[in-house]
Amino acid sequence: MKRGLLLIDRGSREREASEELDVICQGIKAKGEYVFTDYCFLEVEPPYIEDGINKCLKEDIDSLTIVPYFLYPGKKIKNAVTDVMKFQKDTKVKFLVTKQMSMHKTLVDVVENRISTALKENQITLTTNEVDVMIIGHGSKDPNAQMSLDYIVNELKNSYRNVSRCWLEIEQPDIFEGIKKCEKDNPKVLIIVFYFLHEGAHVKTDINNDLIPALKNSNMKNTFITKHIGTDEKIIDLILERAREVENAN
Repeated sequence: MKRGLLLIDRGSREREASEELDVICQGIKAKGEYVFTDYCFLEVEPPYIEDGINKCLKEDIDSLTIVPYFLYPGKKIKNAVTDVMKFQKDTKVKFLVTKQMSMHKTLVDVVENRISTALKENQITLTTNEVDVMIIGHGSKDPNAQMSLDYIVNELKNSYRNVSRCWLEIEQPDIFEGIKKCEKDNPKVLIIVFYFLHEGAHVKTDINNDLIPALKNSNMKNTFITKHIGTDEKIIDLILERAREVENAN
């Protein structure tokens, strides 16, 4: 069977987001058995879903595996799946839609890798049970988004002194409250994890608009920020795992 794979991303105007998706698609193509791999955006910037699907259907494939490339379940994923399935009735190519990228041990591994890298780069020699961690997520009205990030927090709690989370927008605690809570715990070192897939506007600008003044108003000295989730090799493996789940079931 000739398969293609299409990632559906939320969308970003930042050049880095498209560059990262290019790298991920190349990695999937190298590791998976696909005729082609590509990406499209739900909103913000073309190529939109219609562009992505039409491009895929010009390829010589029997099946198209569609991956909602989101860290949280919620309305945007439902919208993406709904938009995609509108095109199924007009083609003989079989559409297979995977789960999103949440509630998986691989994401815990990626976050731990980001933390250990930040400790190493800053020559921090403390044991992990002396290190505090705060994870910054995007925020969502969907309660399952909280559950997805809480899963990461709970999986990390046995490894670090304190692990907490806060949100860029929509939900509480926000970044200011998150920093206040961390300060009360009097950390020796605080590692702040940007739990975002891309180096888009949120990572480059929006988080720092709140985080920098929040840190300046705190008494904490040893605070370090990790790289976002990005193009980690484990993310490519997770996408392939999600794809094989639906492919093997069909």
